[in-house]
Amino acid sequence: MTDARTEILRRIRAAAVPPAVAPPRHYLRHAPGLDETDRPAVLALFAERLTEHGATVLRADTAAAAASVVAQALEGARSAVAPAGLPDEWTADWSGEVLVDRPPLDTARLDAADAVLTACTAAVAESGTLILDGGPGQGRRAATLLPDLHVCVVRASQVHSALPGALAVLDPGRPLTFISGPSATADIEMIRVKGVHGPRRLAVVLLP
Repeated sequence: MTDARTEILRRIRAAAVPPAVAPPRHYLRHAPGLDETDRPAVLALFAERLTEHGATVLRADTAAAAASVVAQALEGARSAVAPAGLPDEWTADWSGEVLVDRPPLDTARLDAADAVLTACTAAVAESGTLILDGGPGQGRRAATLLPDLHVCVVRASQVHSALPGALAVLDPGRPLTFISGPSATADIEMIRVKGVHGPRRLAVVLLP
């Protein structure tokens, strides 16, 4: 028995292949063909991807113009949920009712609201993705899922060309929400239906 075991192990060692080459770790950290430092190109790609997803993109020329552009994004809405920590000046030019989500509004109030206005923690140009982590001005997930319209204010400095750059600034211990366009699904008979898992409409206000 010992001789047989020795022979088997000898054959295994003789047949062993060389260890695999270590996989490369030099991942592409920016969108292919795009210079991360070319900010106008990164922002243009971000707007293009959002539009392809069916979102509306509005740009403010200056930070001071944020209020007027937010009011434009909220046009037609009578009420909007505002998470705690949202800058008051963002709604200064809007005439609708601001529903501050502090203390937390109940589900019925959230569902009855026409819109929700939030900030974000990061964004990805390559995929047209917004990332919220529940921080100041972003609120809890329920508040961004129930209203029909989500208006998200994004600062240009928060837009990364590709996902690896955005991941570097995220805290994995926080409740991360990735949003790529208005909520939609085609699970049922391949028919695209909007608003199944969240807002039917998404508007992004891009600040300089």
